[in-house]
Amino acid sequence: MIDFVVAPLEYGFMVRALIGSVLVGVMCPLVGAYVVTRNLAFLGDALAHAVLPGMVLGFMAGINPTIAAVPTGVAVAALVRTVSRRAGLSTDTSIGILFAAMFALGLVMLATAATIRIDMEDLLLGQILAMSPTGIYISLGITALVILGLFTLHHWLLFTSFDPVGSQIFNRRSNLMDYALLVMLALVIVIGIQAAGVILVMAMLVTPAATAYLLVRRFVPMMMAAAVMGAAAAVTGLYISYHFNLPAGPAMTLVASGIFVLVASFRRRAHA
Repeated sequence: MIDFVVAPLEYGFMVRALIGSVLVGVMCPLVGAYVVTRNLAFLGDALAHAVLPGMVLGFMAGINPTIAAVPTGVAVAALVRTVSRRAGLSTDTSIGILFAAMFALGLVMLATAATIRIDMEDLLLGQILAMSPTGIYISLGITALVILGLFTLHHWLLFTSFDPVGSQIFNRRSNLMDYALLVMLALVIVIGIQAAGVILVMAMLVTPAATAYLLVRRFVPMMMAAAVMGAAAAVTGLYISYHFNLPAGPAMTLVASGIFVLVASFRRRAHA
């Protein structure tokens, strides 16, 4: 058992992957708690797909794709809110339009970029075992920025999440808080894509938070429980992927989903 845990850490790439897994497992559920509370799961999935053009630009420019994905994610997050308000459309409609357009643009860029070779499987399913030191530093910087934002804006984010109408009547900051949450969501998704890929990042964003929602009713303890379960799922999935030669992103997702199924089943029996 000790060898199962310690032996992989003899390799530098596994140490970097472990650090990245913990960051993803903690940060995605922390922001995911707001996503679950506000019913914004579709937005998380849309943003994950919408950053594809930025990542492709990064590959084409020869820079870390994570760096290029950050401004793209932030811009799309802001556009969702802007389009929704100015065009008089529902948030879901705006998300659907931008999600489809940006993802299609990314695919066209991939098809026309003959000078670069990109493994679509790594892009869509994640490749945390290939995380570079630069990627770790970027993830740490984004993590620090998002944690600072959550700590500073927690009161207003909580107010706008549980009483959106009252927050708009009380103070115009509610619109600003919506933008702030969307930006932090985009930043966290950029971290998550490295581990779980474009397709599965929503699972790490939503599943641990939804599991914690079944167990804890107060919001802050829910966030903490979600972060613990998310980190446990990410690290466990990483070790499973290493020892059984499986892709890391799907392994993490299956572990997180398994925890959710167990908690949901136990809760149902407890209330039967």
